[in-house]
Amino acid sequence: MKGSSQHETIYRAISDAVIEHRLKPGARLREDALAEVFGISRTGIRKVLQRLALEQLITLTPGKGATVARPSAEEAREIFDARRMIECALMARLATRISAVEVKQLRAVAQHEQQALRGHEQSAAIKASAAFHARLAELAGNQTLAPFVAQLCSRSSLILAVYGHSGDLGCDCNDHNFLVDLLEAGDSDGAAEFMHKHLHAIESSLSIDEVVDETPDLRDVFAVYRDAGAR
Repeated sequence: MKGSSQHETIYRAISDAVIEHRLKPGARLREDALAEVFGISRTGIRKVLQRLALEQLITLTPGKGATVARPSAEEAREIFDARRMIECALMARLATRISAVEVKQLRAVAQHEQQALRGHEQSAAIKASAAFHARLAELAGNQTLAPFVAQLCSRSSLILAVYGHSGDLGCDCNDHNFLVDLLEAGDSDGAAEFMHKHLHAIESSLSIDEVVDETPDLRDVFAVYRDAGAR
């Protein structure tokens, strides 16, 4: 891998580690350690970190470097407020235009999430849940809002990591299937109302506790990437 291709792969690797909670909120991300893990210059790592900072997945502090972002309680409330305002409106629109093929796609993602939950694969379940909501926004047909919803979903994963409970995504595992039922039936009002209830349930499940910053072993976190590169 060279240039932008390598940067994109590293961006995805770090982003996934944050979203899947392998890198916890507040964790330090040392440039030198990341450069060693990914076999790239610190300048290259710095570009990736700047992109992640723009998406608010990490925080860059002068003199201290990079850490995984840790949303405050106020930020958490604002993010869920934004999600309710946007996603509920998108569901009302999607219910009038969703196709049978798209319904099938959504059910496949929801099934993957349920399988992950049953297998106690928390990281996979979190990723599948975020992918489900991002896909809903894409299908609603607003290409301006879709990437913004995906970003909000990523930040929600951080909120769950900070304020959530281990093994709990904050919502009933059948919620997504029920939402698809409403969309398939063309129930615009029902889909919008249920999305509001769904997001409110997630937010209500959170509890605010102090957490201690940590410095993770980045070689361990990205062992899969390192092993793949060696093959």
